Amino acid sequence: MALVLKLTVVCGGKETARGRAKEVHVNGSARKIRKQANTYPAATMAQFGYMHDVNNIFVLDGEITKGPAPRWQKKLDISAASTSFNSSALANTSTRQKLSISFGGNGNGLNLNNTLQQQQQQQQAPSSSGLSLRTPRKKDAKSGGASHKQTDQTPSKHGLPMGGDRFIPNRATTDFDLGNYMIHQAVSEKKERENTDQEDGTTTAGKPAKDDVMMRKLSEALLDCDINNHRVLSYQTKAPGPPEGFDNQMKVIYSVKTPMSVKSGGRYIPNAPERILDAPEILNDYYLNLMDWSGDNVVAVALGTSVYLWNAATGTIEMLFQNEGNDHTCSLSWIHEGHILAVGTNTGTVELWDCEAIKRLRVMNGHSARVGVLAWNSFVVCSGSRDGTIINHDVRTRQHNIGVLQRHTQEVCGLKWSPDGKYLASGGNDNLVHVWSAANGAPHATSEPLHVFNQHQAAIRALAWCPWQSNVLASGGGTADRCIKFWNVASGQLLNSVDTKSQVCGLLFSKTYKELISAHGYVNNQLTIWKYPSMTKQIDLMGHTGRVLQVAMSPDGSTVMSAGADETLRLWNCFTPDPLQAKKEKLSVREKPSLLKQSIR
Repeated sequence: MALVLKLTVVCGGKETARGRAKEVHVNGSARKIRKQANTYPAATMAQFGYMHDVNNIFVLDGEITKGPAPRWQKKLDISAASTSFNSSALANTSTRQKLSISFGGNGNGLNLNNTLQQQQQQQQAPSSSGLSLRTPRKKDAKSGGASHKQTDQTPSKHGLPMGGDRFIPNRATTDFDLGNYMIHQAVSEKKERENTDQEDGTTTAGKPAKDDVMMRKLSEALLDCDINNHRVLSYQTKAPGPPEGFDNQMKVIYSVKTPMSVKSGGRYIPNAPERILDAPEILNDYYLNLMDWSGDNVVAVALGTSVYLWNAATGTIEMLFQNEGNDHTCSLSWIHEGHILAVGTNTGTVELWDCEAIKRLRVMNGHSARVGVLAWNSFVVCSGSRDGTIINHDVRTRQHNIGVLQRHTQEVCGLKWSPDGKYLASGGNDNLVHVWSAANGAPHATSEPLHVFNQHQAAIRALAWCPWQSNVLASGGGTADRCIKFWNVASGQLLNSVDTKSQVCGLLFSKTYKELISAHGYVNNQLTIWKYPSMTKQIDLMGHTGRVLQVAMSPDGSTVMSAGADETLRLWNCFTPDPLQAKKEKLSVREKPSLLKQSIR
């Protein structure tokens, strides 16, 4: 092998002025050194030693195996491995090359041809295989020819570009095997449960969880209700007071039924009576009507064999009359306008009393048994008796009996005229409700009923007409029925039925708030206020220790009086109008012009 070396001594980046170029020719084992004349012999010997050391470095018997590979070579190896270069490409990119010495063609000196520099130039030029390690420049794309065809594709598609790199996270700390196992285990358990349910003929769809079932049963056992449908510590309505002898105080303190009406939650309803009056010897009879409130704000009540008048405005009490012997009053009813009171007796007669003059005006016969209920319509008073008949009495004429209604088979205990005077409703102990129409506009009923309602399962004593819907009738049943039913008397259809869980003794509509108040007997002996027509319970008014026998409303519609079997009369301010609303209504009413202003001069 021949090695041609051409060396130039450089010191500090400049050519030395002390020496000249020397050429060394080596041929086999013989070496000939030809020197030119030099004025510095010491420098010539040092230069000769230096050249000898360089020659020993480049003349090797084998490949270089020590020392780190250059950076460009490392990247080239990675790119070659990822793109699967062929063996010829790998041979051209060998990290180590032998150095060969050959004589130059001119024979004038030695030439050092570094093959490593040639390899770098080959890598920068486009490869003949079409796999370029860099993106072609615009001038290469414009030049056309074979090189343009070889560099059509972006080299990055075949591997990482030169100098490219990406971060590979260490996933040794992530337990993917455990997560995969848990997911598959949950799915397999679910499938096993479904297969088991299918074999048993059951399904898991809609089944409540065991914890939910346990909580529901626990709440029902402790609170006697489902806790999900009840509110704890409600701040919209006051908790009702505990009834006498009630053991479970926790339910009363912490449990309040959820108010369904937003409007009712904003209105305060006193749950205690404003005033309590004694009513000794009041008869505890479900079929009698022993109290009524007049348009002049006077309450008439029958106690034993006597009838008393209580003026609600002044608070004065006056006895109207007292029966002789064992005869007692069975029913009372005021005329709509005036101070005339109709009294039904135990002997089957109807008496008319002038309460201002404290004088009996007349006695009307016609019944063979006691008169338990009375109802006025203008100048006609209707009386219902235990004999099952209803008699229309015209109080203006001598022959007062103008019609007899005979359709009830047992005692008539409920009578009520509609506000417009077109219909008369009657309820009896035969569990029937009859609706009678007025005879050709007359204030008395015809002999044949318009409708007969037989859906009640007990005696019907409580009847009430809706003031703002004249064709709607409410009826309440006794102990065996315990329901309030609403009827459309125009069509004869049942509109709604509500189970009150106790005997219904009386019904009244409130025109102020469009609500209904009902009086009840056993078990709670309460008065209940309902929102009409949704029949959402607003409040239970507790206080009576015996069943409520009857209820009456004041002329202004703000106060309700209840007569109980516990011999008390209780006044409840449950329908007091809102002062602001009452003021607005008062301002909205215009004063009617007088006839003098309307006259033409």
